[in-house]
Amino acid sequence: MLPNSLRLTLSVMTIAIAAGALPDRVEAISQDVPAWLQKHVGTGDGQIAPIVLKRARALYKEKVRRGEVRNPCYLAKDATRPSTTRNGNPGKRFYVICESQKSFRAVSSGYGNGRKLKRANFSNGRQCAKNFSNAEGSKLTAGGAYVTAETRTSFKGYYSQSGKTQPFYRTFLLFDGQGETSNARERAIGGHPAVFLKWQCRFKNPQSTHADNDGFVPYGRLVNYTGGRSNGCTTWSQSASKEILALVEGNPTTLYIYPESKDIKAVAKAVQKGKSLTRAEVYWNAACLQAIGAPKFWPKSSLQPIINSWRASLPKQPPLELPICK
Repeated sequence: MLPNSLRLTLSVMTIAIAAGALPDRVEAISQDVPAWLQKHVGTGDGQIAPIVLKRARALYKEKVRRGEVRNPCYLAKDATRPSTTRNGNPGKRFYVICESQKSFRAVSSGYGNGRKLKRANFSNGRQCAKNFSNAEGSKLTAGGAYVTAETRTSFKGYYSQSGKTQPFYRTFLLFDGQGETSNARERAIGGHPAVFLKWQCRFKNPQSTHADNDGFVPYGRLVNYTGGRSNGCTTWSQSASKEILALVEGNPTTLYIYPESKDIKAVAKAVQKGKSLTRAEVYWNAACLQAIGAPKFWPKSSLQPIINSWRASLPKQPPLELPICK
């Protein structure tokens, strides 16, 4: 009988090897990665996996070479990582890297929550993402190459804070994708703060530029879901959002999101065959791989008809009319 501590150590090592975490850390760091950045490379909390950095750097360098990007910083995201760390804090899986400034920052970010339909269940849990897709309406994350585009700020309603009622605006950063992510605009995929206004009622405020024809405006409470799930977009905390939006406003840069469909399929195939993920450029966060069993990519070609059919089956609903606030 092995001691508990030894059994735990062997268990952790087995999971890491199965996920490709240990070989990936040693073998996949490019020699041209500067020393100051190498210390941030790995599979630990706050680090960036080698394959994610490799692809993010390659995408950025290519866009710079073509003159499409001049921003000194680039972005990356690892959607295979868990939503929360062992101490309960939001997990860091989004990266802002400015090599000329020797700056690396890891922050929390949401992934797509998916849907549970009668014909297909492609929903994701709160801790780890299992399902991914580029289908419009799937509410899932699609990995691959993006370039940040323009921002749009919209009014969401009124809320109360510190005894004052005030308007809530949220800025949305659009993404332009390529390849499998080329329908990012069609899907309304972008980045924004992980907060929304849950409408509760409406009140009379004819002076507001946002009032309807009867002089009413919506009122609700702010819901913060930092580090949790989104409707497919990339979300950040409010403080991180301010910095990221300021960084790319009028100065686009690249965003690489891992995993792509090829990675998902490779991991699923290896799990099915009981093989370790030691191949180059095959990686999954060990803890999440253990939690989900195997990931799945739902291609637009097969999932879109299911979503469209479900939408067509929905009964028509009368226009939403909020009650008057008391």
